[in-house]
Amino acid sequence: MQTIGIIPARYASTRLPGKPLLEIAGKSMIQRVYEQASQAKLLSKVIVATDDERIVKEVVSFGGLVQMTDQSHASGTDRCAEVAKDIQDIAAVVNIQGDEPFIDPLQIDLLITRLQEKNVQIATLVRKFQTTEALLNPNTAKVVLNERQEAMYFSRSPIPYLRGISPSLWLDKATYYQHIGIYGYKRTTLLEITELPPGQLERIESLEQLRWLEHHYRISVAFTDKTSFGVDTMEDLEKARMMAEEV
Repeated sequence: MQTIGIIPARYASTRLPGKPLLEIAGKSMIQRVYEQASQAKLLSKVIVATDDERIVKEVVSFGGLVQMTDQSHASGTDRCAEVAKDIQDIAAVVNIQGDEPFIDPLQIDLLITRLQEKNVQIATLVRKFQTTEALLNPNTAKVVLNERQEAMYFSRSPIPYLRGISPSLWLDKATYYQHIGIYGYKRTTLLEITELPPGQLERIESLEQLRWLEHHYRISVAFTDKTSFGVDTMEDLEKARMMAEEV
């Protein structure tokens, strides 16, 4: 099954304008993401999908593949779908976050392995929560699973709720899963879900994947023991620069 990786990269970021072009130890953010993703053995190629000529110029400068996409897209998923529409001979797409300069190629391959299974429409990664602080943080998405290793629901709140037990003890009493925000889609599924209207649960939780569940798409998961590191703030950027210098 031929699978491509697409890195949505927009220039306009509220907290870090021009984020894909920010320098991390001598390389731009987008170059680091591209080079990491290109090491995944199960990807046939990697393409940057962007809405800005400055990003196009940067990707071309380091020899990467890039495609201009519409500026009106509301999400990276929509940007991936525009690229996938133009490529007929692929079976699946991995949506790779453009602000994770240290993404592990092995995680991409793990995701693709799950996506290759029969009847899997969408695949993503989860890991067990390790700290109560992370569990209670609304910026980390939680997910509950069924017996087929499919997502039943995603939330910013800790789920399930352990009645009568202090939250400080929840990790001792139950297993909680953190969502790792990387997705793989069968090409046909990707083109379908980007035509769906936003759902009520998505609007409430501000989690795009709830739209797919509301419309009866199945999201299969693979388990990892690694988390991801996204650059969203200046503090994150400084941390990424220090991490890169240590390698």
